[in-house]
Amino acid sequence: MSHPLQNRVTPFGEIVAITARGTMMGIRGGRIHDETKRLTRRRWTSRRWICCELSFKGRWREVMGPGYTHLFFLDEVTALAAGHRPCFECRRPDALAYQAAFPEQGAGADRMDEILHAERLGEHRMEDSGNLPDGAVWADSKDAFTRREGKVLRWSPEGWQAVQWQDRPARLLTPPASVAVLRNGFRPRWHETSGGSSDPAGVVALPGLAGKD
Repeated sequence: MSHPLQNRVTPFGEIVAITARGTMMGIRGGRIHDETKRLTRRRWTSRRWICCELSFKGRWREVMGPGYTHLFFLDEVTALAAGHRPCFECRRPDALAYQAAFPEQGAGADRMDEILHAERLGEHRMEDSGNLPDGAVWADSKDAFTRREGKVLRWSPEGWQAVQWQDRPARLLTPPASVAVLRNGFRPRWHETSGGSSDPAGVVALPGLAGKD
């Protein structure tokens, strides 16, 4: 059996090689792998970190081929925690919904990416996870957690598992701007293991906002 490629993203933003499959794809601007399909030392080529559909208009590209590096996520909650946002091409309705809920009203894709990039390079602490909206991810020393409909869930490559959590200071993984987006009503896509209701992703977009990739 061949070894899995190093292209699966964790909520910590790390890119790892695991056999579990992701439900969403994404990129970090361009190509960060070499001709042997191994990652280089780079982890992004630009601030354009996006979260995409697994398939779109029948397009096909070789994974870790001559083009950009395809990355994969358990779900959109994981992608947001890692610092990505919805793609304006393959996920335009969701991207517009994310943009409408963004804390800096009127921010285009470039401005959102500028804010998100600064936040994902920093470290953010929190005292009380109970104040976070559903889908915001925090971490202790080694595990990542979120809440959905009153339940605390722990992340794993295969899915989410309900656990007990006693509030204590912890590290906030989801960038504050995306936390605000969730608080403002954006509904991300969840992996089926998270339970909860099956509300559609996104929210009703506010008028007057448009963007690009």
